[in-house]
Amino acid sequence: MVRHQRGFDPTASMADIGEFAVIDALVRGRRLPPSVTLGPGDDAAVVSFADGRAVVSTDMLVEDRHFRLDWSTPYDVGRKAIAQNAADVEAMGATATAFVVAFGAPADTTAGSALRLSDGMWDEATAMGAGVAGGDLVHSPQWVISVTALGDLAGRAPVRRDGARPGHIVAVAGDLGRSAAGYALWRSRSKEFDELRRRHLVPAPPYGQGRAAADAGATAMTDVSDGLLADLGHIADASGCRIDVERAALRGDHDAVAGAAAAADGDPWAFVLAGGEDHALAATFPGPLPDGWRTVGRVVAGPADVLVDGRAWTGNRGWQSF
Repeated sequence: MVRHQRGFDPTASMADIGEFAVIDALVRGRRLPPSVTLGPGDDAAVVSFADGRAVVSTDMLVEDRHFRLDWSTPYDVGRKAIAQNAADVEAMGATATAFVVAFGAPADTTAGSALRLSDGMWDEATAMGAGVAGGDLVHSPQWVISVTALGDLAGRAPVRRDGARPGHIVAVAGDLGRSAAGYALWRSRSKEFDELRRRHLVPAPPYGQGRAAADAGATAMTDVSDGLLADLGHIADASGCRIDVERAALRGDHDAVAGAAAAADGDPWAFVLAGGEDHALAATFPGPLPDGWRTVGRVVAGPADVLVDGRAWTGNRGWQSF
């Protein structure tokens, strides 16, 4: 919901109101977490980390490449921008504590749209105990959102991609295939399966499961942003091993998107194995899994690769930026 403020017209363009007046409206009244000791309003923010280290990740969303404003509300875009960056921090075994956001938009963008975008960011960040520490606002031909996420390891070693070894279990926390199914439904203009359509607009990372995996001894971990096979491929390459994914273990994900696949003339296995943008977590474990994780395959001996049911996968493996 747009926060109406005295003397501030949310229907006016950002050009008419001016950069600093818009920024003031975006940050006024926000409550920052204790880790942000100096928030927006100065030349830079100050964020504290009791651990002495900070996990840092950055990502960019470009209008009509990563989101569409005829599908998504500005609030949805704000939530998605924070969620996908928080998932990267989770994949290191850390907890997101603060975000820095740069927003570019055409001059005729209404201030109300910018406020709704900001509300979405703040609501998603606050839900995980984090906040938006600062950022920038610039003129651009289209909406461009760049988010830098900061995370706290709380004394843990970071979980990298290079620790998988033959014999380890491959497991997932979170759902797979939902965003890809939702995208197919939007593209086909289907009005069915509203929850899946929503999941494409706003992902649901399994917050807290990165820490749980690290505490359980995860040896390698990644955020499933480009597709399960593509992202497991990064672990296989970094670890120098082969991963074998079992479709029987993914039957629940397949069945959850099968109806949408039929409605949108898609392949449910392609959604699950290569869809991406669910921002689930995938990791390898040498022993028992923590609650919230499920086995989807094994690490086996052999050259770096990702197999499906012991065979090479000939279909699409995931998203490519170029």
